[in-house]
Amino acid sequence: MERMVVSMQDPDQGVNMRSQRLLITVVPHAVTGNDIMEWLIHKYCISEEEALHLGTLLLRHGYLYPLQDPGSLVLRPDETLYRFQTPYFWMSTLWPAAELDYAIYLAKKNIRKHGALGDHEKEHHGQLHRRINHMWDLVVMQAREQLRAAKQRRKGDRLVIACQERTYWLVNRPPPGVPNVLEQGPERGSCTARRVLMNADFYKREIECCRRAMGRTRVKSSVSLEAYLKFSNQHRPHDPIMSGCLPSNPWITDDVTYWVMNAPRVAEPTQLRVQRWAFSFQELLEDPVGRAHFMDFLRKEFSAENLSFWEACEELRHGGQAQVPALVDAVYQQFLAPGAARWVNIDSQTMERTLEGLRQPHRYVLDAAQLHIYMLMKKDSYPRFLKSDMYKALLAEAVIPPETKRRVFPFMWKPRRSSPSPAVLPASASGERAAAPGGPGGGPGEA
Repeated sequence: MERMVVSMQDPDQGVNMRSQRLLITVVPHAVTGNDIMEWLIHKYCISEEEALHLGTLLLRHGYLYPLQDPGSLVLRPDETLYRFQTPYFWMSTLWPAAELDYAIYLAKKNIRKHGALGDHEKEHHGQLHRRINHMWDLVVMQAREQLRAAKQRRKGDRLVIACQERTYWLVNRPPPGVPNVLEQGPERGSCTARRVLMNADFYKREIECCRRAMGRTRVKSSVSLEAYLKFSNQHRPHDPIMSGCLPSNPWITDDVTYWVMNAPRVAEPTQLRVQRWAFSFQELLEDPVGRAHFMDFLRKEFSAENLSFWEACEELRHGGQAQVPALVDAVYQQFLAPGAARWVNIDSQTMERTLEGLRQPHRYVLDAAQLHIYMLMKKDSYPRFLKSDMYKALLAEAVIPPETKRRVFPFMWKPRRSSPSPAVLPASASGERAAAPGGPGGGPGEA
């Protein structure tokens, strides 16, 4: 949807944007509803009804906003003026709609219109006043400061900023009865809420659902804690904060040896890096050095085509959209076609599903075959790699970086000792006190 909005703003092939007059105010870079409709119909070869629905979706998601009726997020196929929303307010920026910002907006609107707010806005205004009463003076002060700054702008700029802000809050704080597009999503915009009938069948389904939930196997808390402790003990030596960095900490020194030794492509990996390959199969595949050694091991076992097929599927999934049909055909001819040079063994059901998807190729068409080969390597080749002499030799010959820089706080190297309790005296002190009464010059023995 956002790529569509970017293409609509293209200066050469986008919608015709020009300065429009709204009463006596000139608004720059405005478009009409007719221009938007014509561009959508010409660009995507769709009907007028589909173009009207698509334009309305753009308004409801806040990518366009009206200038003449800001409260109505519906595209009108006439000379009604619209503008494109600035990318700062787009949904992909994930700018959180904070309560403080909404309170400032309502307070500013309340001051400007002398209390003439909508019913739902008055309700939100009262709720926010009670909820953040401790900082309401800051809200009012910020609202007045924004109004004072707005008076120094041109009238056209004030109108544009006001419509931008109102559209943003209509999307993020919709009035009652208006569907929230942030929760529904564009694919469910036309769905109407159906009322659930509380009859006997409904309660039977609820009882059956609760019965299945009660019979579901659950993990004991002791087992979960044990697994958590095992995970923590396993990853603790690999955590730079808990165990430090060797040979030196690049965050507090100018030494970059740590980054050089742990680069994606190195001749000799460190011992900690080789140990991480045994954590999980995914850890091995995510490391380029580990994947290269695993490929060497598979070549010795005459099954290197499995990893090559997995890498080709990853390239297809994350490659460019224009190369998808060619990549799908190349992967099929090399690994899956009858008599392929590097044929991989997958079951018949997965092959049928893959062949059916090849009729309309897309970047995820080989996911089922890739998952089958992945599980095959994980359950068969990966355990044998960890038990092989190759991995043991890598672990024995791995680099153990020497420490060249001590910690900033040297007292952290000293072993911690428990403080003596004042109720327990040391043995020497107790012996001296015991000998004192009978010593020379003191005690009742000499009296």
